[in-house]
Amino acid sequence: MYDPEELAAIRDAKRAWEDGPYGDAVDRFGERRASFTTDTGGRSVDALYTPVDRADADYREDVGVPGEPPYTRGVYSTMYRGRLWTMRQYAGMGTAAETNERFRYLIDEGSSGLSMAFDLPTQMGYDSDAAMAAGEVGRSGVAIDTLADFETVFEGIPLDQVSTSMTINAPAAILLAMYVAMGDRQGVDRTDLRGTVQNDVMKEYVARNLYIYPPEPSMRLITDVFAFCAEEVPKLNPISISGYHIREAGSTAAQEVAFTLANGLEYVRAAVDAGLDVDAFAPQLSFFFNAHNDVFEEAAKFRAARRLWARLVEERFDPDDPASTQLKFHTQTGGSTLTAQQIENNVVRVAYQALAAVLGGTQSLHTNGKDEALALPTEESVRTALRTQQILAHESGAADTIDPLAGSYYVESLTDELEAAARDIVEEVDRRGGALAAIESGWVERQIQDVAFERQREIEAGERVIVGVNAFEADEEPEMDLEAVDPEQEAAQRERLAAVKRDRDDAAVDDALNAVRAAARGEDNVLPPILEAVKAYATVQEISDVFRDEFGEYTPNR
Repeated sequence: MYDPEELAAIRDAKRAWEDGPYGDAVDRFGERRASFTTDTGGRSVDALYTPVDRADADYREDVGVPGEPPYTRGVYSTMYRGRLWTMRQYAGMGTAAETNERFRYLIDEGSSGLSMAFDLPTQMGYDSDAAMAAGEVGRSGVAIDTLADFETVFEGIPLDQVSTSMTINAPAAILLAMYVAMGDRQGVDRTDLRGTVQNDVMKEYVARNLYIYPPEPSMRLITDVFAFCAEEVPKLNPISISGYHIREAGSTAAQEVAFTLANGLEYVRAAVDAGLDVDAFAPQLSFFFNAHNDVFEEAAKFRAARRLWARLVEERFDPDDPASTQLKFHTQTGGSTLTAQQIENNVVRVAYQALAAVLGGTQSLHTNGKDEALALPTEESVRTALRTQQILAHESGAADTIDPLAGSYYVESLTDELEAAARDIVEEVDRRGGALAAIESGWVERQIQDVAFERQREIEAGERVIVGVNAFEADEEPEMDLEAVDPEQEAAQRERLAAVKRDRDDAAVDDALNAVRAAARGEDNVLPPILEAVKAYATVQEISDVFRDEFGEYTPNR
């Protein structure tokens, strides 16, 4: 990209600067630290970047223009000049009625998408009246037992006018069926339903541990969802391949990209092996990333992820549709970066993280409430989090030009470094037999744990400054209003479930569950019988238990 003679001159000029003014200043005054690194992974940060750092770059091949391969600068030609990112605030209060109220509040305040958090029992395929659910009903999100709860959650919310993301994994097929059933009840054409179901069980084996079934039948459920969505709900993303939780577990930025994309390749391979045409589902694949504090590393991470995914899919699956190589993603600001100390600082952290996501070209964004390190967010903190996005969109100028960091010697160099590092990890995963094999062996989890341990050591030793935690501490903390979970809500939810069970047609439920079992034992897609089962008001656990009986439960090899 540069003339060799010009590069040589630039190299000589930098060396003279390092030996002269810069070196003299360092000798006299020193620098703040002995070395500078990125937030995670310890990638060295030089004092100055020049064209020499990208001497081998090819602009058209490596950067290009928005909306064209390798999509470094974004997957859409107009990006935010045409349409802003979806402001999708994550919400799921204890009860269906409270969640409906919070959803309506967010819509009224300008949120352009819904994101649904489920409580722990729902995520694990248990009903609210199960012994395993005791003490956890409605604690970390909304409790969903039957379609009746979904009817309450979406009361007065037309599903053809909103996009809904659901953070659900092992029981994803069941909750997707409930969403489709709600659309049917509202008279919404299935082709008009929009949203995302997370449906990414592989990261559960290494990051969150909210799995139910072994990997092989879990992959079968996922590919059945792919096939159903491609045929019935083509605008709904059948999976959100999540790096967010991998980063929350402690990974580096490069590991977040690599393990996420390796999992994505595994899902694509499984779907193709199941007989699906890659172009029938790959354009609707969605990804989910974390945004941490290092603005430039995070922005470069998103650019590198887009470029690497485009290249990997092209190399390995040779799709005909260019959209099959596009990496479209949702971002959530870093939950693990929030501190219980001086929680007002979290507003600032979230703002910088949101800026990084926008500079990196995210398609949708959730900004955390300042109090989420302590409790479910209050309406006031949710409003502030949403306003953070709105100010960023309408006042900062960050959305007015496409990929404004492109051409930065530092950012472009960091993008190249992160792509290369992530590719190396993906290739190591390949050598270990692919993502599933690397996960089952425990190797992926060990890689993440090693980084998490080192990061915590750095914090405790004061080598990594966390404002308000190990530096700039305050002697006293202000009083805070926290969202309280009603201790009576668990009993009330169980009563609602009991009422549904009393009123439903038990024979219809039994017939529907038998149809689900037959599909699970055979090769038919499980989604159609699950859809009929939820319409008969079969519960999440009743359907999950059919799969437990047929598939077994996963026991990690540790």
